[in-house]
Amino acid sequence: MGLRKILDDKEPALHKVCKPVEKFDGKLHKLLEDMAETLMEANGVGLAAPQIGILRRVVIVDTGEEILELINPSILETDGEQEGAEGCLSVPGRYGLVKRPYYAKVRAQDRNGNWYVAEGEELIARCFCHELDHLDGILYTQVMERFLTEEEMASD
Repeated sequence: MGLRKILDDKEPALHKVCKPVEKFDGKLHKLLEDMAETLMEANGVGLAAPQIGILRRVVIVDTGEEILELINPSILETDGEQEGAEGCLSVPGRYGLVKRPYYAKVRAQDRNGNWYVAEGEELIARCFCHELDHLDGILYTQVMERFLTEEEMASD
């Protein structure tokens, strides 16, 4: 496994639409392992392949119980609404006020190409939406209401 460099929001790769994964092979497995190691090292909740310069539809999400590998994911269903602070490993040290669904259900493939469904509420729903946005070249800074001040972040 290996740590990958996380790109910042000035990198053009973060603003491009990613291509679907077609080969479910050792190269993909290595990418997923590197992404998991990079996410753990960065102390994040989710990471999308474009954040490390790979323009493929691959996301990982740490649910606290497991690391979900979402390949070629799509959102099937959302419900409710939540508004809160959102950050990004590609926008270090900044947080924005973002509205997201309270609940989200996604369909994705695993590392072997098998389709499955995952769902989550609160932080996991926020993370699904945030990471899938990355696959379409969208950063939270483009959908936020505004940046939060240091004082606002300290009061949370």
